[in-house]
Parts: sequence; structure tokens; C-alpha cells
Amino acid sequence: MFNKKKNNDKEENIMNTENTSENTAENVENTDASANETEQVAELSAEEKLQAEVQQLNDKYLRLYAEFDNYKRRTQKERVELLQTAGKDVIVSLLPVLDDFDRALKAMETAVDVAPVKEGVSLVSNKLKNTLAQKGLKDVESINQPFNTDFHEAITNIPAPTEELKGKVIDEVEKGYTLNDNVIRFAKVVVGA
Repeated sequence: MFNKKKNNDKEENIMNTENTSENTAENVENTDASANETEQVAELSAEEKLQAEVQQLNDKYLRLYAEFDNYKRRTQKERVELLQTAGKDVIVSLLPVLDDFDRALKAMETAVDVAPVKEGVSLVSNKLKNTLAQKGLKDVESINQPFNTDFHEAITNIPAPTEELKGKVIDEVEKGYTLNDNVIRFAKVVVGA
């Protein structure tokens, strides 16, 4: 029996040694596993950080794109409104001239003398020209000026009555106009040849 006990003790010592070596191996494996998990967590967190950064940049891009799209719509709407109301101030400034023309027409119906009607129409015409001049409209000087394709459109050539009128405008069929120094209608002229 005593012998059995010794055998049991030996077996236990052997088992304890095996257990200790197994525990050591397990501890080493656990340490390796926890180190791997830490690396994976670090890798995952770096990956998660990059994904979060990508998500943030995508969100920023989408917001910027939406803001730019709204800007384009707003400016296009403003441009359409500007085109629709571009001549508003000119029209408003011409309304008094229109009223004067209406009064002149009423006066012509009952007028017996032509001189006051002529004078009234002349005043209205001057008022119209002054109003348009305030808005930047100027008429192009043509007669006896050298022919200039930037301002004139030649309808025909005729023999010049004098030598100095060759290449110059002899007659003006239709006036030309500039608006703020930009030609809006060319003068139709007859040029001496």
C-alpha cells in the first residue's frame, strides 16, 4: 500500500509537471493570442479610422456638391429674372413720354391750328431722345464721315459729287445707334465712289 502511495505520488508529480508545462504552453499561447488580438484591434481601429475618415470626406463632398448645385440653380434663376426685367428701368423712364404722346394725340383731334401740335410733338420727341440718352443711347454720326464698317452698313455706292466725298457717307437712309459705346444698330448709308 505504501508502495502504491509512492506510485500515486510519482504519477501526480509527473501529471503536475505535465500540467505545468501545459499551463506554460497555454500561457504562451494566450499571450500570443492576446498580442494578436491587440494587433487586430489596433489594425481594426486603424481600419475603422480610415473608414470613418472616408465616410467623413464623402459626407463633406456630398454637402459641397449639394451646395454648388444649389448655387447653380440660384444663379440661373437670378439670370432668368434679370433677363425678364432687364428693360424695366428703361420702360419705366419711357412711361412719361408715352403719356405725353397720348396727350398729343388727344390734342390733335380737336386742334384747328397745326403750329401748336407740331411744337408739342417736337417737345415729346426731344423728351424721348433725352430719356434714351440718359440710359446710354447715342446716335451714330454718319453724313460726311469716312465710311467705317464698325458703325455703317453700305446700301449702295453712288458717284461722289466732289472729289473730297469719295469714300465718305453721302446720305443716311436709317440712323445707327450705340448703347454704352456698343453698336446696337448699324447706320444704313449711301457711300460716294
